[in-house]
Amino acid sequence: MCGIVGYIGRREAAPIIVEGLKKLEYRGYDSFGVATISGGIELDKHQGRISDSQSSACLKGKIGIGHTRWATHGVPNDVNAHPHMDCSGRIAVVHNGIIENYAELKRQLVSRGHTFRSETDTEVVAHLVEEVYEPEKNLLSAVQKVVPKLTGSYALLIIAAGEDRIIAARYASPLVLGVGDGEFFAASDMTPVIDYTERAIFLEDGDIASISHEKIEIFHEGKPVTRPLELINWSGEDTKKGGFPHYMLKEIYEQPQAFYNSVRSVTNEILPASVKNAESVTVIACGSSYNAGLIFKYLLEDTCAIPVRLEFASEFKYFPPPIRGLVIGISQSGETADTNTALKQAKVHNCTTLAITNTLGSSISRVADFTLFMRAGPEISVAATKSFIAQLAILMQITNFLRNGEFEDVLRNGHRAIEEVLLMDLSEAVRLCLNAHSIFYVGRGPFYPVSLEGSLKMKEISYIHAEGYAAGELKHGPFALLSPATPVIAICMPGETYGVMISNIKEMKARGAPVIAIGAEGDLELSEVADIFIPLPVTPPFVQVLTSLIVLQLLAYYTAVGLKRDVDKPRNLAKSVTVE
Repeated sequence: MCGIVGYIGRREAAPIIVEGLKKLEYRGYDSFGVATISGGIELDKHQGRISDSQSSACLKGKIGIGHTRWATHGVPNDVNAHPHMDCSGRIAVVHNGIIENYAELKRQLVSRGHTFRSETDTEVVAHLVEEVYEPEKNLLSAVQKVVPKLTGSYALLIIAAGEDRIIAARYASPLVLGVGDGEFFAASDMTPVIDYTERAIFLEDGDIASISHEKIEIFHEGKPVTRPLELINWSGEDTKKGGFPHYMLKEIYEQPQAFYNSVRSVTNEILPASVKNAESVTVIACGSSYNAGLIFKYLLEDTCAIPVRLEFASEFKYFPPPIRGLVIGISQSGETADTNTALKQAKVHNCTTLAITNTLGSSISRVADFTLFMRAGPEISVAATKSFIAQLAILMQITNFLRNGEFEDVLRNGHRAIEEVLLMDLSEAVRLCLNAHSIFYVGRGPFYPVSLEGSLKMKEISYIHAEGYAAGELKHGPFALLSPATPVIAICMPGETYGVMISNIKEMKARGAPVIAIGAEGDLELSEVADIFIPLPVTPPFVQVLTSLIVLQLLAYYTAVGLKRDVDKPRNLAKSVTVE
């Protein structure tokens, strides 16, 4: 879940790497480091955020690698920060992923006289390369000998003093190579690269690349291979704040366009027959993607009577259920380790697999039989907003086609309803949340997973404890926690559950909990029973799901801002979860 960047070319490497790492901080930001070749290896690494420092930009040399860290092995400090070096100081390594067998490898290396400086799993790679590397000879050959010994996931960039090249290796962690004009880049994703080139090569699992000043050579199982050169259709401007105080707010405001683009990206012609003819569906996902899958379950079962099973990808690997038919894996980054592993298992069971992702060239698109790409554009803030809405756009469009286009007009105009709620005044609700000890979110039907997503956003960025519940479940235990310090956010829309939701709200108020109610504009009964009423435009149910989600995103955002939290980079979290 870290970010790595490499550069080789005609310019000084360090400033390019530093700027690239700043763009990758959403992947991890507890420490950073850069290594360049200038005669020997020049190294600079520190605890903290690279966005708060410029020290590494002073390193000399036109070849270099860098890293911004989300700690897995060892606490965040200067020593555990990447890059890591061998005993001789000739070899430097940066790594995204986890070397699962590092402890055994480390014991073997120590027994052979190696001395380790850090607590990390990554350092074993530097020492293994050192053992088989002939100085100033062939770093590629050394890495080819080492990677078969590694178990786990890795995207590696390795340099050695005296060699004018970077060696890149990838397995189960993302790694893209940018092809510029007389220069080459390597990175965890395109965000550090797009300012320099739109041309990219996505490495496959097991690939090892040698990147020199003249060319890129790629090998798989020791044999030369060719990977396609692809054009990326977004620009560096897409990754900038554009006048917004935070990326998250910018991305919330980009949701009408993201929904519009994603709905139109899925046509009846491109939808695989295995989806159109599905008799049952299994959805595999994590986090916000799981909540999107749960909304899909409610909508598809209600409108099409097709049973949908939902599984946490992190559980699927260890407790695989009996499955058949269509399996859908949802991952914003396309690199979610648990989801990719689960999809691979589904294929072993001869299931047809469909991936929904936002990232061209991502791992999940190569694992799955079919892929539907969201059109959300780059999402920098750690908390998923526009990617979540884009996932729903794809899932709702699938539901629409399975229902013979019944919801076409609703979906094609959904972006307008999203635009309507972006400027709502939520200040009264924000003031109530600012002083909350805990916040409970409740809903019924598809608004239950909406409540799960709303609570996830609140806890992610404000650090207020928040939980989502199916409204009828509160009285089975959580009622004991209700008090004047625990506001309840209730989503209460017209429909068959409206009456019982009103009763639930009254029960919660009777326990002293203040209630923020989200409902349809003009609902007098709900406005009277709630302490704070947030009216949404009167729209069809699919669109009500969207507008209520937007309100909950904004409520979490403004609460976090009011508490002076780091909205785009919440503590302990990273954007792309590439480790289990």
